[in-house]
Amino acid sequence: MEPTPPYSDSAIALTSAVVGNSSITNSTNEKYDPGDVAWSVTCSALVWLMIPGIGYFYSGMSQCKSSLSLLVLCCWSMAVVSVQWFFIGYTLSFSATGSLFIGDFRNALLLGIEEGSNPCNKLVPAIVFCLYQQMLAGITPALVIGATAERGRFLPTVVFMLLWTTFVYDFLACWAWSQHGWMKTWGVLDFAGGTPIHIAAGAAAIAYAKILGYREASLVTQDRFSMIQVCLGTCLIWFGWFGFNGGSVNGANARSAMVIMSTNLSASAGGITWAFYEYYKDVKKGKEGVFSAHNFCFGAVAGLVCITPGSGYIAPWTAAVFGVVGSLACLWAIKLKDVIGIDDCMDVAAVHGVGGLVGTLLTGIFAQNYYATLGGGNTIEGGWLDGNWIQLLKQLTGGCVGLVWSLVVTYVILWVMNKIPGLELRVDPNAARQGLDKTQIGESAYHKIPDGGQ
Repeated sequence: MEPTPPYSDSAIALTSAVVGNSSITNSTNEKYDPGDVAWSVTCSALVWLMIPGIGYFYSGMSQCKSSLSLLVLCCWSMAVVSVQWFFIGYTLSFSATGSLFIGDFRNALLLGIEEGSNPCNKLVPAIVFCLYQQMLAGITPALVIGATAERGRFLPTVVFMLLWTTFVYDFLACWAWSQHGWMKTWGVLDFAGGTPIHIAAGAAAIAYAKILGYREASLVTQDRFSMIQVCLGTCLIWFGWFGFNGGSVNGANARSAMVIMSTNLSASAGGITWAFYEYYKDVKKGKEGVFSAHNFCFGAVAGLVCITPGSGYIAPWTAAVFGVVGSLACLWAIKLKDVIGIDDCMDVAAVHGVGGLVGTLLTGIFAQNYYATLGGGNTIEGGWLDGNWIQLLKQLTGGCVGLVWSLVVTYVILWVMNKIPGLELRVDPNAARQGLDKTQIGESAYHKIPDGGQ
């Protein structure tokens, strides 16, 4: 029976797959694997779940009177980037044509996207790939806003999300993942976002915190709003990260299972390492050691960040190395904020920036072609374990270039914004003392702040 308008060939084919066909065929007669399609869509949903995870993680560590605004900003991050991705984000990052540095506008408004397959896996439609990458793009500005906690104005932060995604993230995504990006063609390995997401977010946090300046001394407190929220946020982040890394395989196969296994192992090793290290420090000082929930959560997130760039290229046993080394590196890097003079109260630069860079370097050591090609993956030269020591230099170059690009461009964006009337970045002192929930969004996490709440 001939399909009739307004239904497209793709829609008819997709319907056929749902009711039992073993493959999906589009208008160009490319056959798609329903299992790979379902897996990629599921992973997209898992990544979206990281949005409330990041929101709970950050808001739980802030003052009660500024906690809701952080959670809401995370939701705005996904909303703003989704719109930007529809208009120009996807085409700038992943259009089939373009330069070594940025794509063109051939897929603006997602025009023509239904006509082709995923550039990374011909068994998955381009629209599914676009959806998954949209989720990765959407959570990245949400990572940065931890540096704005308790002193950043709401509207300028939202405007920053739009500009930063366009001039920082889209460029880095093109370099690292597009078939014509210079990092990709040179052979820099970044499986799921070490440079475009974590290194970029960490560098942006440094620039944002530097321009915002320190919080007033009277507002700096070690009392956190809710460690329960921090733990809940960690759990949602951890769970969503299975889609974050596993979805980058673009297929349901042994490699995706291997990626998730490595992701979980690195997070586990990172959480245990950070907690035991702090316990050991307490005992060494003659104190009674405690296993802080804060330490475990930060260690787990550090392990997740560190494994991200290499998760699709490594043997599972090396994931434990990523977790241990990554968590210790991030733990020690927290001290750097005092050296460079920033008030990065959520330690975005230490956990995401340093964790992403360390993971990128470790990928240059432990990446192996055998694991990269599981499930039909593309052949790579491998890292030091495969006898390719030059890969470490490529990884260092790619990570450092991404860091510098994000740091410089972010600083320029924020410096210009701060000069525009109405887009001043920092709230006034009185608003900061009242709390950002009341002064920026007109609501509070609770109708009445609990006794002792800051």
